[in-house]
Amino acid sequence: MDSANHLARKMATLAELGFQRVDASPIPPVVEPVGEGRFKLTLARPSMGTLVSVTAIHSSRDLSQEAMGRAFLEMERVVDVLNRYDPASAVSYLNSEGAIRGPPPELSNVLGRALSYHRASRGLFDPTVQPLVDLIRSRRAGVPAVPSATALNEEIQGLMDLVDGGAVEFNDGSIRLPRSGMGVTLDGIAKGYVVDRIAEVLTEYGLTDYLVNAGGDIRSSGCREDGEAWQVAIQDPDKSTDFPDVIPLSGMAVATSGSYEIYYDPERTHHHIVSSLEGRSPQHSTSVSVVAPTALEADALATSAFVMDPDRAVAFIDSMPRCACLIVDRSGRQLRSARWRSPGAHPGKGLRRVTGAGS
Repeated sequence: MDSANHLARKMATLAELGFQRVDASPIPPVVEPVGEGRFKLTLARPSMGTLVSVTAIHSSRDLSQEAMGRAFLEMERVVDVLNRYDPASAVSYLNSEGAIRGPPPELSNVLGRALSYHRASRGLFDPTVQPLVDLIRSRRAGVPAVPSATALNEEIQGLMDLVDGGAVEFNDGSIRLPRSGMGVTLDGIAKGYVVDRIAEVLTEYGLTDYLVNAGGDIRSSGCREDGEAWQVAIQDPDKSTDFPDVIPLSGMAVATSGSYEIYYDPERTHHHIVSSLEGRSPQHSTSVSVVAPTALEADALATSAFVMDPDRAVAFIDSMPRCACLIVDRSGRQLRSARWRSPGAHPGKGLRRVTGAGS
């Protein structure tokens, strides 16, 4: 086996476990016969700042490849609508103009769902934290004129009036942000929606056994080639020990929110998740993984729970039908909700220091 093929097969295996590559290069297609006239096909494409991979098992290689190709085209289309870092996107238009008439259905759907989680979490999940996130991003190491802690606190307080998900208006086919300077970010929910759309396309093509992984936002259907559920590793926040868990996943989704991947300051106190109530990055937990029926739900609930005190977060997830969570708090304590099921075997032992799930 040549080295390129060996690397491709290795990365395909890691993708199934929930790992992502450090770089954004596409993984070459991998096709493996798995018996009974079936094939396992893995394709991957860079998107949303990570590597999105799809692994499917089917009797037709051509059908699988066509379905994946269509799914990746759908991914690109939806990302073009929801990517706030693209000045041509609908979200960017809404943020710059303060309103949008006749918004794309994807924007209405995802923002509407985000606001429903805003209500369910009593304001802790809030898509209007965009001004705060951008302010904290500006504090990353190496940016000129990094503000002092006092100056940063003053700037945060000056933006708090712009953070109010309950003020967003949906009227007669339009969306309006009523205060000048308001903005929305769908970073805590959009990736899950994209994963769900990929899964829907695969299902429309008749694929029943597949796993979609977008840098830790994972959705599965059916089973692996051996008839067992797909196995997903939960990343260790310290990246120094065995994984907190490796869970079976079939017909469900899982997403992980963590403070261990992206920091914006040398002190590592400001990361990409911001509390809408306090205006700063929460420090209760280092990792929150949520299993839910859809990737959108898992994504939004993981972000919501990350902002909460861990014990409150477990109770919150327990209140959601068919959902479960595993939380690692700042002291390393692990909290599992009532429906979290840990398999007896631990196939992740020995696989250490591999980049894992996180959002």
